[in-house]
Amino acid sequence: MMIVLEIGPPPDTHDPMGRPPLGMKPTTIRLPIETIQRIEALVGNRRLALFVREAIDNELQRRETREK
Repeated sequence: MMIVLEIGPPPDTHDPMGRPPLGMKPTTIRLPIETIQRIEALVGNRRLALFVREAIDNELQRRETREK
């Protein structure tokens, strides 16, 4: 089993009704099922996306700090 996050069209910012844009763009990542299971065992299956976002932010910060 593989989780796929799809890239969609940009949100329609001209529509004044509905929920305001979240400032996020959907994307696709492919992870081995074993990796997904390990993450879900730690954080729960409803928190996978948050975990991935935080891991990416942490890695970006680490690399950006190292380059300075």
